[in-house]
Amino acid sequence: MKRNSLVGEMCAEFAGTMILILFGCGVVAQVVTTAGTDAPAGEHDAIAWAWGLGVALGVYVAARISGAHLNPAVTIALAAFKGFSWAKVLPYSIAQLAGAFAGAIVVRFTYGDLIASVDPGHTVATQGIFSTLPGNGVYDVSTTTAFFDQVVGTAILVFVIFALTTATNNPPMSNLGPVVVGLLVVAIGMAWGANAGYAINPARDLGPRLASLVTGYGTAMQDQNGELYFWLPIVAPIIGGLIGGGLFKLLIESHLPEEVEGETPPVSEPQADLVSGASR
Repeated sequence: MKRNSLVGEMCAEFAGTMILILFGCGVVAQVVTTAGTDAPAGEHDAIAWAWGLGVALGVYVAARISGAHLNPAVTIALAAFKGFSWAKVLPYSIAQLAGAFAGAIVVRFTYGDLIASVDPGHTVATQGIFSTLPGNGVYDVSTTTAFFDQVVGTAILVFVIFALTTATNNPPMSNLGPVVVGLLVVAIGMAWGANAGYAINPARDLGPRLASLVTGYGTAMQDQNGELYFWLPIVAPIIGGLIGGGLFKLLIESHLPEEVEGETPPVSEPQADLVSGASR
């Protein structure tokens, strides 16, 4: 059987993350640029569902080749707790960041006319199409609260992903796994979307943030109060992913039965990493 090369795995991570962003940033662009019109294109529920569907479809794209991490926080957690090679963490993260950047560039130019019509100065009013802000740029949320929110949201993401992909934990069959992971992201968006936009994924936030920065958003690295903010959706999700992975190992995996010798695990090896990240 042909083995996946690192280049092939990086291509899969790039493509899967790009698909995620095309749907995720795309739906936010649609909602933001049509708000207040006679035909608004949905609100929070549309955003949560499209991000979740984007995750599921991105996982289907990449899972066979790379395991579809689509998220550096997940990749790091897998290396820390699931035996994923530390040597691949940086290449995977670079591919994920590049895919997120590419997807956001497509959204930025495709929605360029509509964005210019509602926000010709390319200000914080539409910055949330591409990157997260405390309180989604609307509510008064402190940096401390936003940081804690991202830790909690990513811990939930990684904890449940580990539960869904651990063979001895009776997970969904591999071809259904991406759908369930997508539903997980929908649920996180609906439950944890107010404080900091549930980025829960450093690549998902930094890639589009850089794309907006180089296409006219001069305040892309800042929040609505002018404070540097780009670092928070990078650092907090990594910490949260490690906490979630560690809690799963402690609370669940350490108590699971050993795999029965000769038994075929319900999750195939290339897809045992099914994972991702989310939204606004």
